[in-house]
Amino acid sequence: MLPSQLSLLVSLLPALLMLAAVPGRRSPDTGTAWRRYRRLSYWALASSLLTLAGELSADGGRPAGFGSLLALTMPGACAALLVQLLGTVIGSFSSRYLEGEPNQRRYLAAFAGVLAAVHVLLLADHWLVLIAAWACAGWWLQRLLCFYGERPFALLAARKKRLADRVADILLLAAAALAWHEVGSGSFVDLRRHLESAAPSGTLQASAICLAMAVVLRTALFPLHGWLIQVMEAPTPVSALLHAGVINLSGFLLVRLSPLLDAAPSARWLLAGIGLATAMLAGMVTLTRVSIKVRLAWSTVAQMGFMIMECGLGLYRLAFLHMIGHAIYKAHAFLTASTSVSTVNARSMRGVLQPSPASLIMAPVASAGLLAVVLPSHALSRTISAWPWWWSGVLALAWAPLLWQPSSARPAAGLRLRGALTGAALEVALAMAALIGHQLPLGVDDAPDELAGPVALAAMTACYMIVALLHARPHWLASFRRWSYAGFYLDDLFTRTVLRLRTVQGAAFANR
Repeated sequence: MLPSQLSLLVSLLPALLMLAAVPGRRSPDTGTAWRRYRRLSYWALASSLLTLAGELSADGGRPAGFGSLLALTMPGACAALLVQLLGTVIGSFSSRYLEGEPNQRRYLAAFAGVLAAVHVLLLADHWLVLIAAWACAGWWLQRLLCFYGERPFALLAARKKRLADRVADILLLAAAALAWHEVGSGSFVDLRRHLESAAPSGTLQASAICLAMAVVLRTALFPLHGWLIQVMEAPTPVSALLHAGVINLSGFLLVRLSPLLDAAPSARWLLAGIGLATAMLAGMVTLTRVSIKVRLAWSTVAQMGFMIMECGLGLYRLAFLHMIGHAIYKAHAFLTASTSVSTVNARSMRGVLQPSPASLIMAPVASAGLLAVVLPSHALSRTISAWPWWWSGVLALAWAPLLWQPSSARPAAGLRLRGALTGAALEVALAMAALIGHQLPLGVDDAPDELAGPVALAAMTACYMIVALLHARPHWLASFRRWSYAGFYLDDLFTRTVLRLRTVQGAAFANR
């Protein structure tokens, strides 16, 4: 086991190595710069792995912080390893994807800067460090999103993101100021001790609400989701970095500051409500889209809504596992988007994308039956809280599409049986993975809200019924499908606001 201060210094190495990978003005040619980045990224990956191993061998002991500014935690160590792994893979992909493109050094500098800022954010144990690291990550990411500066949609998305980020920064500063005023310190350790020793005041509850709203803005939830869809104009590895890594930081932040959320039920209800609405609406929009990258973008919006809802319901451990799984899946999906096009086209020609009405009805029942067999084993553990009954229902509805069967009569009975068994095996595997992950020493504790849970289950049931109608009787919901294809027009007001502000700023600059 590493000493506490040494372990913290090792955990800082990935951030320092990524800063060292930023090419300077006198750096060598682009190929040499990429080779240098890959070499440093491998060292950063090794140090992240060593940090996680040190945390696992610490037997739950928490290493000492560095001047009350930085602290190493188990969730931070797990997330750092995941971030560096994604950074290494996506960086190697970028060097091939951008071969022959101009301004590769600028891209590499911004890419390494994002990773360095994220590593610092994962170690933040103070409001000021958190705010500074999050702002730096957003600033470097902005440069990546504008890599193709001649594309108007890319510039529009960057402006919309910049406006949302600035409002989120103001809300995060307000949350920090309110908590600092009440606790007398900006340290998260002092905040946790204050919440354990005294009832939460109105000031801390207001701080939690400001934090929740900042997360909603940063995570591109409805109705400020448009920029996340329009950044598809950026290079594919940038989309992979954004959707697999940076956008997930909000979930980690909520897990990190879960004691503050637990003290403010109104903030948790706000997160659960907005997250659930985003997951439902974005999932319906995804059904109407054809472009692979656009479908992946809408899928990210839905998944982020689902993750934020999990945090609002107090299922922080499941939200953290969801963050890890979504990051790995979405990175693979974006980096193999070209292969996915031919796969989806082939499946569409075979008629396997349209489920039969019978499977739409039986799938959630069969899914609930499978989970009823798998999930009760979780109650055998005496060291971890039991899985809430209502969350099993939510998972059954979310995973029911795995059991959908095609409506076409062309597939043979053997193929239908194989598809049903494959879906059932995949659902059982996901449930087992969730249970195993729930048993891991992640340093995250749940605090389920027994009132909000059944409400979320009822809303998910209504959502599934609408999706089933969209598939089984599309003519019944023809007008609804048109609204769904347009994203329910929720992004239009935000777009008009950004364009109006740009016009006002341009006129003010011309009058100078």
